[in-house]
Amino acid sequence: MEKYLSFAVWCSCLLAACTSSPQYNLTGTLTGIQSDTLLVRSFAINPLSRPQIVTDTVPLKDGKFALQLGDSVLKQVVIMEKPSLVPDAQGRIPAISMDAISFVLLPGKKVVVNGSLDGYTLGGDAFYDTYSQLQAQKKVYEHKLDSLRDICREMEQKGIAEDSIRRVYAPAEGWERSMIQVSTDYIRRHPNQDLSVFLLAQTPLDLEVVDSLLKMLSENVRTGVMQPLYQTIQSECEKGKARQQALEKVKEGMPAPDFTLKDIQGNDFSLSSAKGKYVILDFWGSWCGWCIKGLPDMKKAYRKYKHKVVFVGIDCNDTEEKWKQAVAAHGIPWVNVRNAGQPDVAVMYGVSGYPTKIVIDRQGNIQKRVVGEDGEFYEYLDEIMR
Repeated sequence: MEKYLSFAVWCSCLLAACTSSPQYNLTGTLTGIQSDTLLVRSFAINPLSRPQIVTDTVPLKDGKFALQLGDSVLKQVVIMEKPSLVPDAQGRIPAISMDAISFVLLPGKKVVVNGSLDGYTLGGDAFYDTYSQLQAQKKVYEHKLDSLRDICREMEQKGIAEDSIRRVYAPAEGWERSMIQVSTDYIRRHPNQDLSVFLLAQTPLDLEVVDSLLKMLSENVRTGVMQPLYQTIQSECEKGKARQQALEKVKEGMPAPDFTLKDIQGNDFSLSSAKGKYVILDFWGSWCGWCIKGLPDMKKAYRKYKHKVVFVGIDCNDTEEKWKQAVAAHGIPWVNVRNAGQPDVAVMYGVSGYPTKIVIDRQGNIQKRVVGEDGEFYEYLDEIMR
């Protein structure tokens, strides 16, 4: 069951830049960057459409950078180090930091970033000042967690028993809860502050907690500058609750819900049309690295069992163009349909991780659900096809 509400959008990172010149709304100074260029990715937050990501390359001089981004709408911004493909004197490609800074750019506001990709402060407005203060409170627990992880890694390398390592690591859960509580306490005390919406978007919480905190937010916050982000969280929360409810109805042994989606030729494909045969539903997306990595094994299974099994790829969270490009580029030979959200078949089947493969028997009942690219799926398929 989906326990935590996750927002693929908020796993990104944002940043800013250098001087205090009025012509820039993102400025800052960063240390520890090996490259002389930053990548700044930004997109308008809109709960009704997929983000159109814009990527800017920004020069970094003496650690300083500056950029003017359109600031008429609420934006998510991500800044990271641009990878260098130029080998060093020993012929090695320099290592690039995978860290990044993530925040929202409020319309009409300026942001000043100082620090490094893995330790930074935001300033330039009370919104960002307060956020940095809260992050500093969390840092106390982060340092404890980092130290404890180092200790446990050393214990593991020395071959110390797993039970002993677990006992040493036991305090970590409490520190993680304390970090979360920094955000939730602020939200409860400040339901009329825009920052509460951003904190809610980036904090891993049970769906029930997210739902209750959303209801606490004041009307001016719900309908103000943070409205697009509020609506995005609300939509994801509703989808999460719908997935939980759906999972109770799509357990193994239960009837598979029927659906009709457009295939890649624009024709209707209904699950009910395949009744009497085994069916494999493969929930995937072109953006999903593990989905793409698993295609060769899926193709082998398709070649072995295509006369006994109807393979159906259900593309999720792609534009129609990217979906069609991916099918063509990877030569996917089975039935391909796109989950456009009307109905949302991923929600209907309680899918929250990708890829998810579901095996349906000849009577139309769900036999097996496998989340992730797992050899267990192919072993199971070989077993039932014997």
